[in-house]
Amino acid sequence: MNRIIFAAAALAASAAIAYAQDPIVGNWKTELGDTAAIAACGSGYCITLKSGKHAGEQIGNFNGKDGSYEGKITDPDAKKTYDGSLTVSGNALKMKGCVLKVVCESQTWPRL
Repeated sequence: MNRIIFAAAALAASAAIAYAQDPIVGNWKTELGDTAAIAACGSGYCITLKSGKHAGEQIGNFNGKDGSYEGKITDPDAKKTYDGSLTVSGNALKMKGCVLKVVCESQTWPRL
């Protein structure tokens, strides 16, 4: 009986942790069709490419919560890093990267 209660409590705790997960966490499809995984790392979130020619490379580091984030994003082809912002709305991640906050580019990635 105690094992059943313990198993039920563990299941409820894991469900609560999954429910509390920030909306940025998950797998996203880049504009090039690669998979990018966003996961908690340190006190923020890291973006790591999981497929494509740059698979395994970390291309971003962001801080924030509740769908709004600020940080750095790297263009893996050019090996240049830019100031960036991310916003999550439903199953869409809008990314914006800027040089000196003057020249900016944006992309929208769907959730996988």
